[in-house]
Amino acid sequence: METKVKGSYLFIFQDDAILLFHDKGQYRIPYLPMDAFSIDNWLEVSTTIDNEKSFTAAVDNTFPVPKDFTFFKLRTSFRFLTSEEYKAAGKAYQIIYWDKNSRFCPVCGTSTQLATPICKRCPACGKELYPPISPAIIVLIMKDDQILLVHARNFRGTFYGLVAGFLEAGETLEECVQREVREETGLEIKNLRYWGNQPWPYPSGLMLGFTAEYAGGNIKLQDDELSAGAFYSKDNLPEIPEKLSLARKLIDWWLAQQ
Repeated sequence: METKVKGSYLFIFQDDAILLFHDKGQYRIPYLPMDAFSIDNWLEVSTTIDNEKSFTAAVDNTFPVPKDFTFFKLRTSFRFLTSEEYKAAGKAYQIIYWDKNSRFCPVCGTSTQLATPICKRCPACGKELYPPISPAIIVLIMKDDQILLVHARNFRGTFYGLVAGFLEAGETLEECVQREVREETGLEIKNLRYWGNQPWPYPSGLMLGFTAEYAGGNIKLQDDELSAGAFYSKDNLPEIPEKLSLARKLIDWWLAQQ
């Protein structure tokens, strides 16, 4: 199927997998007219790719996958797409997730209507719904020439990451980081500093990164969350996350200083 035609960037999702087009040894976001697919539930999504209009849609497992197209998990697509394309795909997936979970007004139960690409309005009571963002935190804990790396119990991969968690109601970010570290590892931290952030569309989040120094305590892992954890020097690191993640950016930042 030819991609060099007048069209739009199309972000098509089947659950948490995105449809990519294989062309000349590369996978890319399809750039086609919307009527190239038998899909009628398109949603507009604003992106910065070539200043073109983009659209997104969700399909079920009966969707006929055309030749030269393949579904990849959104996280796996990072390996094939440019950073701009991957960021746009993440935004498109957040729009899909929001659309699926905002079909009825939470106040009166009436079916909502799309008012703008990122706003739904209830025709009965006027309630407006926007895509939510769930803040999450991740923290690099340093102890002399070592950092704390942990393995999540529910994660099937082999790499070790950083302590992470979610902001709870009534907490400041600082309180959240300290609580998550204490609950998951039994450790105390000091000199907490904000480092950076990253959109995290799994399905609709914002990851906030911090650095901190070890202040005391012995590692006592939260058994239902973590299966392993220890302090590692740069010379004996276990497998670490892929470069798409904020965790890897934090680890690479630390490694550059060693």
